[in-house]
Amino acid sequence: MRRHLTFLMFIICGFLITTCDSHSQTIPLSKEGKACIECHKELSPSFVKEWQLSSHAAKGVDCYTCHKAEKTDPDAMEHNGFTIAILVTPKDCGRCHAKEVLEMTNSHHAMAGDILNSLDNYLGEVLGGPEAVAVGCLQCHGAKVKVLPGGKLDINSWPNTGIGRINPDGSKGSCSACHTRHRFSRAQAREPQTCGKCHLGPDHPQIEVYQESKHGILYEANKAQLNMEKKSWIVGKDYSAAPTCATCHMSATPNQPVTHDVGTRISWTLRPAISKKLENAEKRRDDMKDVCSSCHSSPFVDGFYNQFDNLVVFYNEKFARPAMGMRQDLIDAGKLTPADFDDKLDWIYYELWHHEGRRARHGAAMSGPDYAWWHGIYEVAKKFYSEFLPEVKQVAGPELYAMLVKKYLEQDVRHEWYLKGMSKEQLEKIRKYYEERYGK
Repeated sequence: MRRHLTFLMFIICGFLITTCDSHSQTIPLSKEGKACIECHKELSPSFVKEWQLSSHAAKGVDCYTCHKAEKTDPDAMEHNGFTIAILVTPKDCGRCHAKEVLEMTNSHHAMAGDILNSLDNYLGEVLGGPEAVAVGCLQCHGAKVKVLPGGKLDINSWPNTGIGRINPDGSKGSCSACHTRHRFSRAQAREPQTCGKCHLGPDHPQIEVYQESKHGILYEANKAQLNMEKKSWIVGKDYSAAPTCATCHMSATPNQPVTHDVGTRISWTLRPAISKKLENAEKRRDDMKDVCSSCHSSPFVDGFYNQFDNLVVFYNEKFARPAMGMRQDLIDAGKLTPADFDDKLDWIYYELWHHEGRRARHGAAMSGPDYAWWHGIYEVAKKFYSEFLPEVKQVAGPELYAMLVKKYLEQDVRHEWYLKGMSKEQLEKIRKYYEERYGK
């Protein structure tokens, strides 16, 4: 009996190994798909191996299913007797994933290619150069992919998996920006590092803020418990040890479905020089609070948002509006040109809001205290008082500078320390505040 059991186990194990090693032998595939696999097993075996490990392979979705094209498609090409397209676009993915593609297409991600009309792109293209833009800006933001005769892609615009890529078929976006080909793993898309490919650096350091936050610390300690591979991934039900970026911005809660529109739970826009509440901000805030409430009590959530809102309003009113107003008044007075980056003050102002100001706001939004203060408001204040205002004084001249100070600074007592120095009364008020807050 033992021999028979041993032989049976040998047969079962052999079958499982064969099945795992070659899905193409066990799952019904199209004849075109089989031809692709047989060829690419030799030419690009990693393609095939990654596909074999995917949910696509498990359901018989093969290479040709995704890459097939009509002869009239702008990027169609003849390839070993088949009409295919190199790019698999959201329009292609939408044949099976219509809801996800519609949500993504309506999201801010799909508009990331609009950087072409921004100050950031001006810096990249003019001060830097197209060579830097191709390997830098466009690999996150995306750009128009150009097609050469015969369906080949112009190597000056490809490879490019930027999230706002403009595809030859007119669709926007790249699903493989988050679900890397050819496995297209949902687990990988849920990892914070996936978002961190683009959301990092001096002007939008979300991944760094996340890593210093309690959320990021919990993720590192408990990532093995997060069940990232599960199809159902509801916070509080399928996992609870830590949130990732996807948890808060995309994934399901007991009360909300998954969404591929990453902005539906964001109530402030933290990108521009002055933050503003977005349309339907209350609904957006309620949806995000619903996510927070899966792990936190209502008083905790309300307290967090009170502190976050206060920081954003404080930044807007104390620094952002005065800086924007002074610079515009200098332009209107003919002291600065309307062009960007041709005056020293332009550079100071740009970094004030685009770098330091964004870092402060994102630090507050994502519970990153060091980014809210030392990398954020401290840097904002230092630049505002030690660089921006002295340069305004230099450019404006005494009379106009006095008018600007009266218009933008004298009405706010928070600037008195800079304009008049600290009085004994103010110092005493600060001392009492410290005593109240920290004790004797």
